[in-house]
Amino acid sequence: MPTNANKPRTKHAQLARPDLGEFGRHELAILGAPCGRIKELAARLLPLLAPTLGVAYVDADHAAADAVRNGTAPETGMLAAGARAELTDNISFARLDVKRPLDKFSQPELVQHQNLVLINGNHFRAARQLVILDPAKPLEKKLDRLTDVRALLLPEGVTEVPAYLRAHLGEANVPVLPLADTAAIAELVLREWHAAAPPLRGLVLAGGRSQRMGHDKGKLAYHGQEQRAYAAELLAPFCHDVHVSCRPDQMTELEYAGLRPLPDSFADLGPLSGILSALRLDPNAAWLVVACDLPLLSKTTLAHLVQHRQPARMATAFQSPENEWPEPLITIWEPASYPQLLRFLALGYSCPRKTLINSDVAVLIPPAPQELRNVNTPEEAAQALDSIKK
Repeated sequence: MPTNANKPRTKHAQLARPDLGEFGRHELAILGAPCGRIKELAARLLPLLAPTLGVAYVDADHAAADAVRNGTAPETGMLAAGARAELTDNISFARLDVKRPLDKFSQPELVQHQNLVLINGNHFRAARQLVILDPAKPLEKKLDRLTDVRALLLPEGVTEVPAYLRAHLGEANVPVLPLADTAAIAELVLREWHAAAPPLRGLVLAGGRSQRMGHDKGKLAYHGQEQRAYAAELLAPFCHDVHVSCRPDQMTELEYAGLRPLPDSFADLGPLSGILSALRLDPNAAWLVVACDLPLLSKTTLAHLVQHRQPARMATAFQSPENEWPEPLITIWEPASYPQLLRFLALGYSCPRKTLINSDVAVLIPPAPQELRNVNTPEEAAQALDSIKK
């Protein structure tokens, strides 16, 4: 009989990691041209991309750094006086200067709230690339940077792809576009971004203690079956799969009921425990989260939420019928919500609504506000059952 002593020892917990490149989930290095031309293309693309996506631009200013090192220009500001960081509010934007090198951990952190990162590929690598075929900047010695070319961009006067590049790309069907056709390049970038939208998985929150109800709210039967099973069935048509958030002691009964339990790996945080546990299980999916105490919720209302989902925002939620705030327990939480929820938790806040209120989220008017009514007491349960029977 195997014992713990015979099990392979693992030094660290095996965690699912987010699919990040050098800087973000969706990033494009622009290379194959002088830096000025790369920056000019990014500036042309931004007005077409920014209405849909939050875009970051990453570049390097080596000339200024060289001037300081060579003594031809003095280092200025609080960093020169010894500060490690200087935060400046410039009214229309804020600027943070930090005295530390970039690395694979700090780079994604600095632009984590952006949907797309455009990168000067002359200075930094990225998971995907836009290649400008500028004769002044041949890429024959940089082919190792061309790992996933999404488009070849032809400047005026250039009509052919070099033989060395055709050989490197092999059978890949890479679009070829005029560098001057800003609209076509932006359309390609947006189309690929939307195609890469995270898959939707479902989560029923059913791990609470139901203290006000006096017994497990998830086991109440408003529709001829336990509410947690009914909620899972509601989610199923919209999600790749559906899990039921639970306490560890609930796992056996949920499995016996044919449900897919997801025990809380974050303890004693209320609904946040279930949301964070789902994002820990799969940080690359968006999670459609529904509380088990919404017996009036319909597929029509869920369909409205899914159809109006905005993957470029941190979450898509309904406005509470009681106030103007977002309702966190019937919400699509995008992958970007994971670090944001953890950040608020580190600041001492376990309320998912507070995170929504203070983040970039889409808030929808519910088509049937009465369906968002939580049922927490026996009296409310009786009223809900009467409404369902009518």
